Amino acid sequence: MEPIPWPADRLVAQLGRWSASRGPLYLLLAERLRLLVDSGQLPPLAMLPPDRVLAQLLAVGRSTVVAAYEQLRADGKVDRHQGRGTWVKPAVSAGVRPNAVPAVNPLFLNYLEPFDDVLSLGCAAPQDPPPALAAALTRAIGRLPTGDIGYYPLGLPALRAALADHYCRRDLPTTSDQILVTTGGQQALALITRLFLAPGDHVLVQGPTYPGVLELFRDAAAVIRSAPGDELASALAEHRPRLAYVNPSNHNPTGATLSGLVRRRLVEAAAAAGAALIDDEVLAELSFDGSRPPGLASYGPALTVGSMSKLLWGGLRVGWIRGSAGEIAQLGRIKAIHDMGGAALEQLAVADLLPSLEPIIAGRVAELRARHDHLRAELGRLLPDWTFEPAAGGQCLWVRLPAGDASAFAQVALRHGVAILPGVALGGGPEFVRLPFTVPVDQMTECLRRIAAAWHDYRPAAGSVPALHALVV
Repeated sequence: MEPIPWPADRLVAQLGRWSASRGPLYLLLAERLRLLVDSGQLPPLAMLPPDRVLAQLLAVGRSTVVAAYEQLRADGKVDRHQGRGTWVKPAVSAGVRPNAVPAVNPLFLNYLEPFDDVLSLGCAAPQDPPPALAAALTRAIGRLPTGDIGYYPLGLPALRAALADHYCRRDLPTTSDQILVTTGGQQALALITRLFLAPGDHVLVQGPTYPGVLELFRDAAAVIRSAPGDELASALAEHRPRLAYVNPSNHNPTGATLSGLVRRRLVEAAAAAGAALIDDEVLAELSFDGSRPPGLASYGPALTVGSMSKLLWGGLRVGWIRGSAGEIAQLGRIKAIHDMGGAALEQLAVADLLPSLEPIIAGRVAELRARHDHLRAELGRLLPDWTFEPAAGGQCLWVRLPAGDASAFAQVALRHGVAILPGVALGGGPEFVRLPFTVPVDQMTECLRRIAAAWHDYRPAAGSVPALHALVV
């Protein structure tokens, strides 16, 4: 069989934090490639990128890649011939299909994993749960149901009722049968994807966007199109997708919020196009001015996704979907295939907290606003030629580099002990990075110091690195 070209962007993503350890770069690269081969993540006959291409993408010298490939050849992991390239030997990983190119890019997963001796700005979520959450969990222990097996695939009745009341207080009439409790917002998006998308279906996203939803759509083999928020209505009319995903309030990653007029036109366009519409409200409570525009469901049919992970703590895996009773029933059947219901203790705690969220929201917003202002000040002091628009809320700044390629720069930053997420992982341009302001101020200061040092080392090569266009939707 002939070697199968392995996409360079896939390999860079699979390599993850390969350079974050100590030792010669060529040995670190060879060790990570060896692990990918031995685990079958690089299957037999996978053709590795040419030396020069991989060196540019990793922001290293070509000799580093050549030495790593030669090390793998000496170890019997790859075949390598001048003029023909480098590929994984057929006998190295028996039982793995040789054409098994992964549908999902592992970059997203790699940035969720903990880093040894590396400060991470790759994931935007609260690090420390508020005291109110610990108190609610303590109270929930005494409220665990008795005489009950505790399996509720649709969610604990108490939480479904509390969420329905939560929407009613926001002037959006809702009943319990319109609520499905999920294991975080990511599972909510996964269930909707499973219900609505088949391979080849078209999906429209508000670009750039949350990387987790892009991975779900790629895994579903959907055709992804993107448009800025104020162009989504016209894009819906033009492309008539099966599904549209929107993050209209405190958008991840730009921090922008769509106006009421844009929201109304968007809902009307989705209905006219016959597209199911997802309103991701996970960040909706985090506006710096305290405002909270009506969700898309206030204007017409929409599936609303919510979660406590960005408001309370990333480890609190409680999310939900609000939709029609029929949609919730279908989604609940899909969920029951995968689990018998979420953890009861956490659901009871969230049900307890929902009626009294306002002080928690106010404290979280004040903390984020202060960290946002600190990040802006540090960028102005250390990296004055980097440009961005201040966020109106949310958790991130969307920052444009003055030159070069953000994916290659992220490799250099990793070698300086800080992990950042390049814009291509969010469907954005190769000149952008996403910088969250969710970490404490002292940690953020150290992250920016390391990023500035990495930029100083990277700048001589700025503009010479090719973009990972395969990741851009």
